[in-house]
Amino acid sequence: MNLEAQPNEPIYKPRRIRTVANMVKRILTIALGVVLGSCVAMGVAKLAFLWGLFSDRDLERSSEYVREVLQLVNENYVDEKAAQYSAITHAAIHGIADSLDPHTEFMEAKDYKQLQEDISSEFGGVGIQIEQRKGRVVVVTPISGGPSERAGVMRGDEILSIDGQKLEKSSVDFVVGKLRGKPKTRVKIGFFRPSTKKDFEVTIVRETIKTESVRDVQLLPDDIGYLQITQFTERTGDEFIKALNKLAELKASALVIDLRNNPGGLLDAAVAVAEPFFKKGEIIVYTQGRKPGDREDYKAESDETPIDVPVAVLINAGSASAAEIVAGALKDTNKAVIVGERSFGKGSVQSIFKLKNGEGMRLTTARYYTPSGVTIHEKGVLPNVEVVMTPEDDQNVRLQRARRDVKDPAEFKERFGFEPTEDRQLQAAMDVLRGIMILDERKAQPAKAEPAATDKAAAPAKPATPAKK
Repeated sequence: MNLEAQPNEPIYKPRRIRTVANMVKRILTIALGVVLGSCVAMGVAKLAFLWGLFSDRDLERSSEYVREVLQLVNENYVDEKAAQYSAITHAAIHGIADSLDPHTEFMEAKDYKQLQEDISSEFGGVGIQIEQRKGRVVVVTPISGGPSERAGVMRGDEILSIDGQKLEKSSVDFVVGKLRGKPKTRVKIGFFRPSTKKDFEVTIVRETIKTESVRDVQLLPDDIGYLQITQFTERTGDEFIKALNKLAELKASALVIDLRNNPGGLLDAAVAVAEPFFKKGEIIVYTQGRKPGDREDYKAESDETPIDVPVAVLINAGSASAAEIVAGALKDTNKAVIVGERSFGKGSVQSIFKLKNGEGMRLTTARYYTPSGVTIHEKGVLPNVEVVMTPEDDQNVRLQRARRDVKDPAEFKERFGFEPTEDRQLQAAMDVLRGIMILDERKAQPAKAEPAATDKAAAPAKPATPAKK
């Protein structure tokens, strides 16, 4: 390369001119890129807004609006105490939940705690069942092995006071709230014992009490097994299997599952109750959320041979949610006869979310469907055999089931104010099962042999001889 400059011509001049031109081109290119990039970004942003990709922006605007309203109420409402931020915030959250559907609920700490106890079938208490009788709170029975039984509390004892506070026209719910508490805490209870006509006090240490959701397991006439499921909790599946084994030992040939007035409970517990009647891999129920990919199938997983006895399921308008899952699955697959009345029609699934400060949200997140795709939401399960009972008869039958210990009709009427009522729904279920068992027995009998055909044709009858006149 020749670096010698020509006369009157500076070295690198042409190169310098070319560099400036390149820089101008670069600047123009960058500027054009920025403009185009801005246009593209604005276009994408516009599309994103239209497509809802910037949902956080909507959330921020909505949250800001709620904040402004909360501040306005807090600063201007006439009752300063009622307008504290905590109170009006909770009221706003309640309003959100209440506006969605009847089953979505915001639960304050005490309600969320109560829900956890109901789900687990466990709570801290003294282990007695009570009822109100002629204005008095009376012990129905102490739970076997519980702290009250060990303290000597007996059926029929009347509760007079709790921790020194006399009970005057107190409701059962109020007394239950006072008796329950944290395990290992003490409570002093005053009693009156009618048999001795004496008052006495006992101090009982609360324990974790486990309640049973599968109750009244017994063998009815004609070897028909019976059990009642009051709700579906974490322990219901195990309790149901235990009840089935007990009925098997009693040689039950058929089964009545009483789901009347069962408000439901856990979806998994309903699947566990229905599973013994299904083959492995068969769908028991499936849920569907708001997105197509939200479907979830619940299938039988047990390798055991399905139960194959005549089954009747009792339902009424108080049977809801998980109770309808069991009834719907067994009816849909022809594994049981449904007897009673149309069920409640709650075919939605609620998920429980834990929030701050011990609070929670029960939120509807899906609807459930029977194996064939039938929805029960707002429709209910229709019985195969309809037997309608009046609300009064239903209430009487419920009390009779709960108080089987009172066997004398005269004593029952004196204590509860009505004569024992016939449980027509249960009788109808037993009649259905008897009919099925009779048919099954006939099918099992060997066919009678047909009489052998003869080769000789029967001789024609001789005409009658005319009578001589």
